[in-house]
Amino acid sequence: MKKLMDLIFHPFDGDWDGAAKEALDSLFDGGRYGKRAASKVHLRINASTSPNNVPFSALISPDQPDTGPYGGMSFVVFPGNQDYPALVGLGVGTNGLQPDEEVLSRPGHARKCTAISRWLNQRNQRQAVWAKRDPSRIDLPLPQTVQQAIRGEEGQFQGVINRYGNVMYLLYLPSKERDAAETEVVLRSFLDLFMEERGQLPLKGYHESYMEDQRQWLEHVLPDCDEDHLANLLKLRRYVILEGPPGTGKTRMSRRLLADAYQGHGMSIQFHPSTTYEEFIGGLAPVSARGEAGLQFTPKPGFLMEAVRRCMERPDQPFLLHVDEINRADLSKVLGETVFLFEVDEPDRVVQLAHDFGADFRAGLRIPQNLHLLGTMNSADRSIAILDLAIRRRFAFVRLWPQAEVVKHHGGGMGQEAFHRLFRIFLEFAPDEAFDLMPGHGYFLVSNDKAKDVLSTGVAPLLQEYLKQGYVAGFEDEIRAYLDWLDAL
Repeated sequence: MKKLMDLIFHPFDGDWDGAAKEALDSLFDGGRYGKRAASKVHLRINASTSPNNVPFSALISPDQPDTGPYGGMSFVVFPGNQDYPALVGLGVGTNGLQPDEEVLSRPGHARKCTAISRWLNQRNQRQAVWAKRDPSRIDLPLPQTVQQAIRGEEGQFQGVINRYGNVMYLLYLPSKERDAAETEVVLRSFLDLFMEERGQLPLKGYHESYMEDQRQWLEHVLPDCDEDHLANLLKLRRYVILEGPPGTGKTRMSRRLLADAYQGHGMSIQFHPSTTYEEFIGGLAPVSARGEAGLQFTPKPGFLMEAVRRCMERPDQPFLLHVDEINRADLSKVLGETVFLFEVDEPDRVVQLAHDFGADFRAGLRIPQNLHLLGTMNSADRSIAILDLAIRRRFAFVRLWPQAEVVKHHGGGMGQEAFHRLFRIFLEFAPDEAFDLMPGHGYFLVSNDKAKDVLSTGVAPLLQEYLKQGYVAGFEDEIRAYLDWLDAL
């Protein structure tokens, strides 16, 4: 890796091609990868100094030609000059996706590139890495903002943009200050992904850094959300919806938050398809009365008005109204005109109600600043319509993803294997609209002696329902193979 690092900071001159060959060969000759891995790639160097040439060194598919256009996935270094280090990236040959069309078109490849980009930018505290949403879209140019960043003050990489802008899908622009530590992490993460997609992993001596890097960027595929983050978000935004697939602990986290951060000052309710405006806001309700009818109708506050009343009793104490399964009700109808009140920046809004609800309200309703609303929503419930945009605008949305670390620390070996097998299927093959259907970690927190029974009665029926509803149509063979594996446990 050291020689490749030296190449990144080596200006394009008469001995650049020799330095490039030595650097890339060193990755396999006593370097990070073995001799078998060397047979999976082919070294290609273009060091021509002709005016219209764009020099580069690359690792490409072994069946591609030594000269002229090539196809498939490649690791590429475009040399810099005395003032700027090289531009590094993963790209597609100008001859098209073959022979790597399966990898380049797989949702998982794009997902991993995006996660690596987010991790590296956050780690390095600057946007130095950019990932294309779909690597197979070689008909699309680099976004203008990326072009401007890469082009630089002197336009040193304008030729790269003009010639290869459409085919580069993961790019890194090192800093002029030549931060070696930053560059090393980026290089090995790019190379490890490139080689892994060719079925090759780093040698045993480098396996620890490979696993640690992978653990880091995987956190950006399934980012964690803990109680502290959720509590801070509620303080900032007041109205929050926690969404995620089943088994991630949304309801449990909400109840713990109510008990701990809010010291029990709040209430939990659950919505269902029959929840009405009268139940949540307030309305006329029958009460016993004298006379021939035996009852009469009188205004009765709903859950929201009850929460407001309790907030007014203790104005200095934050109050949490937790609404479980918030998307199972028709929120537009349940909230009615009171959706107007859910504005963080305008806390004094008031709506006039149709009835007099007593001294605390009379005919008006205002939401106190100490009222926080936390809704939980099952993202796998496709039978429920998405929330309308007026409601979405008023709530902060945060996802609770399945957490591998929870399974690692609280699940048995069989549960851990079942989780990782299924996660890999979703990671690699699920399109974006199906990725958030990955079952939560709660399904896999089982001891080995109970694993088969729990998995076959928990995970298996959920996946079978996904198949029945057509939610995983794009990778159903992978899901069926996983179900066969569960059945054979």
